[in-house]
Amino acid sequence: MKKSESEFIPAQESRWFIFVFDLYMRWLFRRRFENVWVDQNYHPEPDSKTIYYLNHTSWWDGLIPLLLNRKLFRQNARAMMEDKQMREYGLFKRIGAFSVNLENPRSAVRSLRYAVQSMKRPNACLFIYPEGKIVPFSTEKPDFKKGLGWIVNQCPEVDVVPVGIYISHAKSDKPELFLKIGKALEFAKSASTDELNYFFEEKLSMVLQALLEDAHNKNDKFVNL
Repeated sequence: MKKSESEFIPAQESRWFIFVFDLYMRWLFRRRFENVWVDQNYHPEPDSKTIYYLNHTSWWDGLIPLLLNRKLFRQNARAMMEDKQMREYGLFKRIGAFSVNLENPRSAVRSLRYAVQSMKRPNACLFIYPEGKIVPFSTEKPDFKKGLGWIVNQCPEVDVVPVGIYISHAKSDKPELFLKIGKALEFAKSASTDELNYFFEEKLSMVLQALLEDAHNKNDKFVNL
C-alpha cells in the first residue's frame, strides 16, 4: 500500500462550505426522494455530547448525518468515514468527516483516538456506521466492528443514540426515506467493549424492527423533514 493511501485524513471543517453544501444537499434530497420522514425520540440539550450510530445500507448514508444535524440536532458534528471514500470524495472533510482505514489496525486506532478527542469539543457529536461497510437492510441483529464500544468506553458521559435508516419504494415511483432516532441508551458504564457492542447491536435491531413496521403502516409518529 502506498503511503498516501494509508495516511489519516482529519476533518477540516469550513463553515462557509457547510452552509453552501447544506443548501445543495437539501435540494438533492427533495429531488431524489418523494418524502423524507423522521421519528425523533432524542433531542439534545445545548450542552449535550452525543454519539449517533446508524445502519449502513446505501450511498445516501454519507449525507444523512449532515441532514440530521443541520435540520434537527445543531451540534458540533463530525463523522467517521472509510478512507477509500474520503479519498474519492474529498469534500467530506470540509463538512466534518475524518477517515478510518479498516484494513490497517494501527491506522484504525489513530482514527478512534481522534474520535475521542473530537468528543471533547463543546456540544460535540459523532456519527458512526459501526458495521463498517454497506450491507442490505435487515432487522436482524447487525455485526459491528469493535470501534463503537471502544469509543464509548473512553467517553463515559456522552449520550449514545441509535438511528435507523430505511428506504422504501412501496408507495411511489420515487423512494421515500424513513429515519427513526431512538432514545439515549442506558447501560452499565463498566461494561467491556464487547459487551457494549453486543448491547448496541441489539438496540439498533429493535429500532430497525420498529422503523420497518411504522414505515409500512404510515404511523403518525413521523413528520416530514
